[in-house]
Amino acid sequence: MNGDDIVAEKIAAARRRAENAKRRRAALNSARQRGLAQRHAAKLRNQASARTTDGDDRPTPRRSVNDTTEENQ
Repeated sequence: MNGDDIVAEKIAAARRRAENAKRRRAALNSARQRGLAQRHAAKLRNQASARTTDGDDRPTPRRSVNDTTEENQ
């Protein structure tokens, strides 16, 4: 083998690695998008059930963990 063949093999190996990495990223992104869609759908279902169970159309306000009270002042 001459030097040109070795360089060509290294280039081909680098292209294969890049293509495999690209496929891996695409698969992970696809799984992430499905997970986000499921999470969003669950959130909407929870909001809808919360509105129908308490009879109020407004979303329930969340209390912040860092709210100060008179006891803490």
